[in-house]
Amino acid sequence: MSNFSLDPDMRIEITARFIAKGNDVPLAGADYEMRLFEKDLMEDDYLGRSPLDAGGMARISFRHGDYKDFLNPETEPDLYFALYRGDALIFQSKVIRDLDVRGLEKFKMGEGEVVDLGTYLV
Repeated sequence: MSNFSLDPDMRIEITARFIAKGNDVPLAGADYEMRLFEKDLMEDDYLGRSPLDAGGMARISFRHGDYKDFLNPETEPDLYFALYRGDALIFQSKVIRDLDVRGLEKFKMGEGEVVDLGTYLV
């Protein structure tokens, strides 16, 4: 069994980049905020939020244990994120099913890992 699945304090950092459709300019500024969630049957887990930096990049760090509990015994999270401008939802990703967190330990055992979800046109 993976040690990672037993370590609720293992850190996972999720990154995503956002650019404007048509001109490929990074979305940036205090108005923009990405929020990360883990999809559950009953109630989705809120994992954090991040403003977008000057390059349109958001970074959210959470612990492996932040989405696990006795009602949710899964080891691989089902992640999705939402991008807001002020209070308005302007983009929501599809659910990324079963992110392989066990595979992440192969890179930096005990330190966590960065997962880049890619670049999105908004």
